[in-house]
Formats: sequence, C-alpha cells, structure tokens
Amino acid sequence: MASSSATPSAKNKTLIVVESPSKAKTINKYLGNDYKVFASVGHIKDLPKKEIGLDFDHHYEPRYEIIAGKEKVVRQLKKLSREANEILIATDPDREGEAIAWHIANEVEESRKPVRRILFNEITKNAVRDAISEPRQIDYRLVRSQQTRQGLDKIVGYKISPFLWNVVFRGLSAGRVQSVALRLICERENEVEKFEPREYWTLFADFTTASGETFSAKLVKINGRDVSIPNEREAVATAEAIMSSLFGVHDISSREQQRKPPSAFTTSLLQQAASNQLGFGSKKTMRIAQQLYEGIELGPDGATGLITYMRTDSTRISNEAAAQARSYIEEQFGADYCGEGRKPRSDKKAQDAHEAVRPTSVFRTPKAMKAYLTAEQYKLYELIWKRFVASRMSAARIEQTRVDVTDHEQRFLFRANGSKLLFPGFLSVYSDQKELDYEARKSTRDDEDKEQVVQLPKELKLNEKLDLKKLDKKQSFTRPPARYTEASLVKELDNYGIGRPSTYAAIFSTLQDRRYVELQKRKIIPTELGRDVSTILVANFPDLFNVSFTAKMEDELDRVAAGKDEYEEVLDSFYKPLENALSERKNDPVLPQNKGAEVCDKCGKGRMVVKWTSSGKFLGCSEYPKCKNIKPLASSRPKARHTGISCPVCGDGEMVLRDGRFGPFLACSNYPKCNTILNLDKQRRIQPMKTPPLETDLPCPKCGAPLYLRTGKRGLWLGCSKFPKCRGRQAWGQLEEDTRTRWEAAMDQHLAAHPQVTLKMKDGSPVNMQLSIDEIIARAEEQGLLPAEEEQEKERVTS
Repeated sequence: MASSSATPSAKNKTLIVVESPSKAKTINKYLGNDYKVFASVGHIKDLPKKEIGLDFDHHYEPRYEIIAGKEKVVRQLKKLSREANEILIATDPDREGEAIAWHIANEVEESRKPVRRILFNEITKNAVRDAISEPRQIDYRLVRSQQTRQGLDKIVGYKISPFLWNVVFRGLSAGRVQSVALRLICERENEVEKFEPREYWTLFADFTTASGETFSAKLVKINGRDVSIPNEREAVATAEAIMSSLFGVHDISSREQQRKPPSAFTTSLLQQAASNQLGFGSKKTMRIAQQLYEGIELGPDGATGLITYMRTDSTRISNEAAAQARSYIEEQFGADYCGEGRKPRSDKKAQDAHEAVRPTSVFRTPKAMKAYLTAEQYKLYELIWKRFVASRMSAARIEQTRVDVTDHEQRFLFRANGSKLLFPGFLSVYSDQKELDYEARKSTRDDEDKEQVVQLPKELKLNEKLDLKKLDKKQSFTRPPARYTEASLVKELDNYGIGRPSTYAAIFSTLQDRRYVELQKRKIIPTELGRDVSTILVANFPDLFNVSFTAKMEDELDRVAAGKDEYEEVLDSFYKPLENALSERKNDPVLPQNKGAEVCDKCGKGRMVVKWTSSGKFLGCSEYPKCKNIKPLASSRPKARHTGISCPVCGDGEMVLRDGRFGPFLACSNYPKCNTILNLDKQRRIQPMKTPPLETDLPCPKCGAPLYLRTGKRGLWLGCSKFPKCRGRQAWGQLEEDTRTRWEAAMDQHLAAHPQVTLKMKDGSPVNMQLSIDEIIARAEEQGLLPAEEEQEKERVTS
C-alpha cells in the first residue's frame, strides 16, 4: 500500500520504503502480507530554502531540515518503523536515492530496528525478491557525493546570484552547470550572427546508358582537383564546356560494408532520440520514462514495470536480458539475425552502475502493450523496445557501389554512389538511419549533408559510352554553425562530461524557466537577458564558468562517490577560488556592455551605461542620482512570438507570446482594442481562463464593499471586490444556510452564463492544454499556421 492509507500499520511486518506511490503500488503487488510498502514521496529533508545551509567554519557540514509539508510523512515513517520487525529502504539506485535513504534511516534510527538498503534496476517480481534477499548497508560515499553536488550548487546560488542582483537586477540566479550550458548556447549564437555565408555552385548530370537506363551523378573534380565553383558565371561556363563533351564509364568499384547495430539507450541517447524522433523535450521524456519504470496497470496482471531504471550512462546488458532477447529474435526472425551486441563503452566518465535502458521483458512487445499505454507512453516504450532488440541483432550487410564518369579528355569527373541491401540484420527493427548518423557525429556544429545515394543501372560496364541528357546547376551558400536543439545540447554536455544522467533534463528546463533561453522551431535561442547574464558571468568569473573546470568538478564528484576524494577537499577547491574572484569583483564588476560608453550629453561628466530592470534595459548616466539622463535601447523589449492560437474573446486576433515583468504570458494581437490575457504555469502550459467573479450584496467585514463569490479547489469562497487594496474575506461556512443556498443557486446560473472557454488554433482545431507553449508553437510551425519568417521580420520592423 502507498502512503495515502489513512491509518497504515506495519505491526510484525517488514517495512519497505520507496519514493513514489506508484512504485509502492507495483512493489506491493509482488509481496505478501508480511510486508508493508510505504512511499516517502521523494525527499523528506533538504538544506534550508532561505539560507545556504552549509557551516563554513566546520568543514562545510550541511544542516538539514524537514521539508515543509512532509511532517506528516515523517511522523508516519517513525510510527511504522516502531511497529515493524525490520526496515528496508528501496529508493532509486542512484546518488539521489542513496541520499533519500540516508535521511530516512536517520529519522527512524530511534526505533532501534535493523535498517538496510535494497537495490533493483527494474521493478519486476524477480528483481524485487532478489533485492530483498541481498540487502546491504547505505553507501555513505554516494551520500557524500550527492551532498558535494548539492553544496557546490548552493555555493554558486548564494554567492553568485547576489552579485548578479547588484550589477543587473534583483531576482536573477546563477547555476554551476546551467551557467556553463548557457555560455555554450550564447557562444554558438554569436558564431551564427557573425557568420558570413559564401556562395558556391554544384552541378548534377543525368546520364543514360545504351539500354535506356538513367542515373544522376555529381561533378566532383575538374582537371584532377576538387570542384570549387564560386559564382553563376563560372557555373555557366563550366556547364557549357561539359555539354560539348562526350562521356563514358571510367571506373566501377563495389565493396561490402557491415553496418553495426546501435547500443541500447543510455539516458543521454534516449533523450536525444526522443527529441529527434518524437519531438519530446528532455523533461517530458524522463517523466514518461519514470511512469514506465514505476509500473503500468496491465489489466488482470496489475501494475508492472515495463522498463529498467532510466538514469544510466551504461550500455551494459545483463546476461539474462541478452538471453531473452536472443530467444525472441531467433523465434521472430531466425538464427542469422541474432548478434552479440556491442561491447559496453570503456568511457572513464561512465559509472556503469546500472544496465542500459531496456524493456524488462522483450516479450512485452509494443503492440501487446498499446492498449494499456497513453499515446505518449506507447511512443517512448516502442522507441526503447526497438532500440534494445536492434542492439542484440546482427549487423546489416550493404553493398556500396561507386561509379565514376569522365569525358573523353578526362577533364570532368562525375561520381554516383549506389547501395544495395544484402542482409537487413538490425535494420529490420530499427531503421532510422538519420538518427544513427546523428549519433555517430562527434560535432554538434554542423548539420551534415550525407552523400546522395542514387539508383544505379542494373547493367553498367566499364568504358561504356553514356549520353548526357540533362545538366542541372544548383546555387548554395555555406551555412552557419547549427544552433543547439535539446538533443544536441545534451549531446554536447555528454561529450564534455558536464552533468550526469540525473541532471540533463533539468539543465534546459531551468534555463527556460529563468527566461535565459527560449525554443524557436526546436532550436534553443538565448534571450537578450540570457546573453547579458552569460557575458557578465564569463567576464567576471572566467575560471569558474568554463567547460574544462565544470567537467573537472564532475570528475571530482565521481571520485567522492568512489571514496578517492573527500567532501571538504572538493568544496574547498571550488569555494576558495570563487571567494577570491568575488572579493576582486564585488566593488569593481566587469561589464563588457559598457565598454566604450559615450559621455552623457546632459551633464558632460558621467557616461551613458547600460542599466537593467526586470522589464528590459536602458542607457542611464553613471552620475545618477546627480544626473537623471536616460535613453531607451531599441532591443530592450523581447520580440513577441506568433502562436497560431485564436483569441477566445474577439476571435479576430491571435494570441502572441510576450515577456512581462512577471514572466511570459499570452496577449491578444489586437491590443488595446482587445485586452485578453492568458497566463502560463511553471511548465509554460496555458492556464485556462478564469470565470469572472460573481458580485454579491454581502458586505466585506473589513471595508463594507461588496464581496465577490468565486469557485476554488475547496469550493465557493468570498473575497472583497476591492482586492488588493482590501484583503477582507468572509468564511462561507459562517453564513446562514438560506443565504448559502441562495448564492449557490446564483453561482450555478453565473457559471452557466460563463461556460469554460475552449481555446482553438487558427485552423479550428482545439489547443492541447497539456503541451507547453513552446511545443504548441513548434507544432503550429509544422502545420503552416504561423507567418513566414520574412513576414514576421516586416512586423518587427514596423512595430
């Protein structure tokens, strides 16, 4: 049973503590009446929210307190531990789970009952029972590693954030890993803006054989040198020379190539593939994966965990799972399709604490599970299942053929590449070549163009004469470095060794929540605020907010977990350089935005420097308050973004995404004629329009103004119509019964007259309120509901 039980009891039982109620429900199904499963619902203790919580005079020792709202959970834990025979803590098998287990163990210590730790990589009957039979002690090294990470993050938050408040504006925050990710995003954006495209031309020819078969080939060499055609004039001259030439087959070469199967998913690869193939953000991917891991109701079989633990940097597969996959593949495809799988990567950064992400049973096929899963759960499960099966299959065999075509003088060399699938192997299950090519790339800078593969003639002979039927000239321009997507940002961080499986999803969502970045057409774009913050942090703390130092700190955390480094030493190595840098910059911050600031045209003494507010920035005299000269900056207001959502009030306007003092919101494009506004929640999902309050004839007990009647989570409530000037309230339960009856009837009529408004896209389809506004915009772009970029640019210029 989960912690929702009214009066849970563990008398004469073994108490098993997990984090989530759904996990508790699944585990409870596998155990008998001798066990009581209780959910702590995540952490029960944490560092104080409003202070740093580290004792700098006593070895940085953390000071924990019970999380607000968890007092009842702790009381129940203590009661159950006193009743139980023994206590097994089954929190997640990672550093965070180990820290939760340690806090729980400390709280139930007074029960004087044996407290041990159990671990399982998957929530299945065998895995749970095997874990119970092999309990161990809590690994304090892992706890110390989690404390080290938390301590580092707290130091950055409580030391750097006030610095930003002083030089920019209050309320900003900095993060140890997030700030480095922001730096990477901003530096890539700078490269994109500075990039100057270079024109080049490509020539393609269609050749026909004597038997009438046609194939296309690309011009690759002229007079033995790689093609370089910089402009149309040279392209036309080259084409004219080609058209007057005679061509024939110069060379035909074929070779058999093996395409190895991919490894099973790590957390990083899962997030990247889900982003590229399903359009899922990292946070969404991990949320759905958590559901699949903790257990899905499978009809009469009850709750069952469908995948193994989803936070892992290992590609290892257990012998049992490999044997099961082999059995399935042999049964479905034949023995020739069975493979041994790739050897687990020997990456020093990989902890290899868990297996790769895989289905708990390969025989639970996506098709068989579809009826029990939501659409999103099904898509992710299918992706994980296919990838795992493919990873245990044999390599695909492909015949690659290259045909070189030259003219009679051998000035021009055209090349065509063809391929023939000899044996499909793993491609029978997982054939997304675009994703596999993406994973093979080391760099995230370029959107690489694969060499075009064409259908070659069946009969083609050496020295065979060819007829040039058509010649196409294609103008192109070199492209700037590719902006980061969520997938490529995770890939970059993984390549650098920054962050770990448990942190990838939070990095981007944190930057987005802080309004440092935004998502446009699935590309991560830094906001003006984000760029300013990154520029200031890098200018003042270059040795702390860089890739190599952050990667080194991640290695230090791993060394603490392995018992090779001490908690205090690692915090010292970070805190002392930070304190030195802060003491240097506290009264003399470096602000690159003010380099070369002009002299104030009013007082002639000060300089017009950039000053920030929560709603934008402006130029102000450095002699303020003696001189109050200010000037606007054209770029200080963030650009509004089209969403494709029709205004629910006026119907003619479109709800556009704007950034205000209190964060992003949606506003009608017909403002000020229509002042409709829709708010967003912390996940950037649209909050439904609220029903207007009903004015009553009941007086406010404080000021006498009429009270408003509203509906809330706990029912009807009365508040003063003069809010926020007056915060008077009237308790609904204290009204006379006939008064309550009268106003309940009036409220029913009021709600009927103001039905819940359904938001619609410009094409009339309903808005999916479960999606974030960024996902809604991305889908609207794909469906052509937003104006072209050229039209949007005109709007920006005219506004």
